[in-house]
Amino acid sequence: MDLIPAWIDGTLQPVEKLAVHQRGLQHKAVSVFVLDGGKVLIQQRAAAKYHTPNLWANTCCTHPNWGEADADCARRRLAEELGITDLALQAVGEVRYRADVGNGLVEDEVVAVFTASAPPNLALSLNSDEVQAVRWVLIGTLVDEVSTDPTRFTPWLRIYLTQHRGQILGAL
Repeated sequence: MDLIPAWIDGTLQPVEKLAVHQRGLQHKAVSVFVLDGGKVLIQQRAAAKYHTPNLWANTCCTHPNWGEADADCARRRLAEELGITDLALQAVGEVRYRADVGNGLVEDEVVAVFTASAPPNLALSLNSDEVQAVRWVLIGTLVDEVSTDPTRFTPWLRIYLTQHRGQILGAL
């Protein structure tokens, strides 16, 4: 059972991950954007994911385990989902959003956001339980794609790009 940090009556408490989404509780999350110049690595979520399957998202997003530091969580999930290790993460702040993710589930997240610069020839090893595809895309192209066909992308990626792009990606 995955216990993640969620707020109940103003107090951070460990709550089972699915229950957090079913109850729409505000909870902690982590998002990572791996960048290569003006491009970002995005992932297509696996078809078997319990919410937002097959949709495109930022490089990596997850929830910290109870008691896990945000940066440790980001490093862990980059390795678990994409086989990426040893990137220098840069914290770029916190983002808050609430979004319906389908099937009666709600993401109400307080997200620690990180970026990292990819070295040349970044090696990837996709975990098929989590990710079915990845691609590098120019930031401007991604913004255009999200605007043209938003249903292909997770609600949080749409929110990040429309409401928090400057904070997360700077001048890119």
